[in-house]
Amino acid sequence: MKNSVLEYSNPVIPGFYPDPSIARVGDDYYLVCSSFEYFPGVPIFHSRDLIHWEPIGHVLDRLSQLDLRSAGSSDGIYAPTLRYHEGVFYMITTDVRGIGNFYVTAFDPAGPWSDPITVPYGGIDPSLMFDDDGKVYVTVQQGADLESHIIQYEIDVRTGAALTEPVVIWNGDGGPWVEGPHLYKIGGLYYIMTASGGTAKEHREIIGRSVSPYGPFERLPYPVLTHNRLDDHPIQYLGHADLVIGPDGGWWAVFLGVRLGGEGFSVLGRETFLAPVTWTEEGWPQIDNNEGTVALEMKVAGRSAAGSAVPTAKDSEAAVPDTDTSDQLVEALGMGFADKAAAPTRYAVSAARIDFADAALPPELTFLRNPAEGSWSLSGRPGWLALHGLPGGLSDPAVQVAFAGLRQQHFTCECTTLLEWAPAQEGEAAGLCIRMNERQHYEIVLTRQEGREIIAAYLTVRGETRLAGEAVFAGGPVYLRIAATPDEYRLLYSQDGEAWAELAGAQAYDLSPQAAEGNAFTGVVFGIYATGGGRPGLHPAYFNWLEYRGV
Repeated sequence: MKNSVLEYSNPVIPGFYPDPSIARVGDDYYLVCSSFEYFPGVPIFHSRDLIHWEPIGHVLDRLSQLDLRSAGSSDGIYAPTLRYHEGVFYMITTDVRGIGNFYVTAFDPAGPWSDPITVPYGGIDPSLMFDDDGKVYVTVQQGADLESHIIQYEIDVRTGAALTEPVVIWNGDGGPWVEGPHLYKIGGLYYIMTASGGTAKEHREIIGRSVSPYGPFERLPYPVLTHNRLDDHPIQYLGHADLVIGPDGGWWAVFLGVRLGGEGFSVLGRETFLAPVTWTEEGWPQIDNNEGTVALEMKVAGRSAAGSAVPTAKDSEAAVPDTDTSDQLVEALGMGFADKAAAPTRYAVSAARIDFADAALPPELTFLRNPAEGSWSLSGRPGWLALHGLPGGLSDPAVQVAFAGLRQQHFTCECTTLLEWAPAQEGEAAGLCIRMNERQHYEIVLTRQEGREIIAAYLTVRGETRLAGEAVFAGGPVYLRIAATPDEYRLLYSQDGEAWAELAGAQAYDLSPQAAEGNAFTGVVFGIYATGGGRPGLHPAYFNWLEYRGV
């Protein structure tokens, strides 16, 4: 055991799944992430080994729990915390610009979850801590930028009512945006762990400890997790961590990070990473303070320090994905790398096909805000997803859009669908898109413009939309595809699924959070969608399947 080596790939949950929080129940682990303007809210995953995660649903899946109908991009649900206590799961979070801080409960993490129970104080990122004496603490961020700090108070967990006045317990390390707090009781001491420095280059995780849950907290004078001094490291912006005891009995951390490409940007957004935690002789947890131990390919040797992890034989069988077909798959995707020598030495191959033949949509699929009643259906034409075009389109802020999407999880990938529809009125459209927000998106659609039915490629950058390519629509079903490389997107169509024609190409950078104007806390999402172009569409657009392939 002591000499075993555990190998796995980071991120363990790729794509825009930020702000992870984790809870252990026996041999099972459950993890939740932020979802912002996408619905259902708060995706939840299950694992037995911390490495392989399966989506099992969403915590907030109905309007009575979460109303995002007028939510702006990167508004909505921020930084959930998941906890388990005496047979009950608790998820506490913030609905920014909505009802504020609240929690929901469930006996089964796959749901159903209760309606929200609001709590009275704080800004964003609330956390719950159940103490040994029965007290329940809400620990939450308050203030903005350099004025950010952490407050704490006790609640009646049955009602959410405050039992004490809020007290400032933590001011961080002097950096801006002290947020994402978690309070733990470990070895008889209380540890307060938070993010600091904002969500970009200076992002870091810091920690303090005390004999009291209200402090004063002795602060470790350096971060427990950051890459803010490793300019060339492929993983940046590390922080917003949560701790858990692993299946080996040792401590682990889940946290967010960003895989930056060679040009210093990433369309994938903030993703969920995993790393072992070691403990110093002085009793401080350590993850990676600019040492580079958090890597894309992890090899965790057996550890014997107090609180550190010793991988089990079962864990060590978690193999790196087979590479025999990686070159063929890169070639099959029709994009490849500009320089083969610059390609990754190991490819993780992923494919998912949604056939819309089941009675329910799979948990990987997400709507943009709450879907309008009647805007989608699986029953109108069995085996097809019907999207009824709404007046709102991809460029309209804070409106409902007929949209169903999948997060992009690989730099090199493609998303394809089969659409059967004919535009009946001027300006309505249906097709395939890649979306960051209403000011950054690309799409390839069927549409009617100036009385002509065409296949069109539109590019929206910094709020300006232009027609980048078009072709005559000959009628019948049409295959639509968006293919991505680290540097660009290509928008293609086919009449038979074999011969493909490219309508447009566009820079990937223009869809990245780094190119966004203002807050951009998400990554990009591939989506099928329909719009009436300012009025309701006359006929539903039918999508037979949606396929994602990545390397």
